[in-house]
Amino acid sequence: MTFSAQLRDLTGPTWDAAVGHRFVDEIWRGALDTDVLTTYLVQDHQFVDAFLALMGAAVATADRADARVVHARQLGVVAGPENDFFARALDTLDVPLADRTEPVLLEPTRGFIELMDTARRSADYPSCLAVLLVAEWLYLDWATRPEEAPPEEPLQAEWIALHSGRAFTAWVDFLRAEFDRACTDLERAHRDRVQELFVRAADLELAFFDAAYQG
Repeated sequence: MTFSAQLRDLTGPTWDAAVGHRFVDEIWRGALDTDVLTTYLVQDHQFVDAFLALMGAAVATADRADARVVHARQLGVVAGPENDFFARALDTLDVPLADRTEPVLLEPTRGFIELMDTARRSADYPSCLAVLLVAEWLYLDWATRPEEAPPEEPLQAEWIALHSGRAFTAWVDFLRAEFDRACTDLERAHRDRVQELFVRAADLELAFFDAAYQG
């Protein structure tokens, strides 16, 4: 079993709870309450800068040129289409400027930003990959429901589309392959640190969905 598969199994209850969360069921129906959607997007928007910095660290620490190119291209997607989505969505939801730039951060938001910053500052490729992989793989899982049609509500449908489909699946497959390759010969202590980052990221993903209803 690959290391990524082992960690997916290790975090199984938390991962499955996130993928099957009330938030996910409601977004797939296009039925998220406006306040819940607003809280979620305002908080998620705060990840963009830290996430871009983490992706940049993956570009810098990747040990192969071909991998560096893939990371750099995906960084452009987050800085482009995904960042543009936030601007349009927050306009549509009439979110004040202060709530876009300096909102009160919920605990899971602060925790995830700190985790991304920890991985970035490590300048360690496997550590960067661990956090990136959870963030992207878990979202691909919840945004992929082949048996269901996307909702008619445009913002919720677009958020699903941004985290599913052929291109996003290929990106997650790349992250899994890179993670497994980069972690193959790690010493035990190093491997344990990477595992801790992966588990912490999964915990925070579930907490972040919960927090959207408490904001």
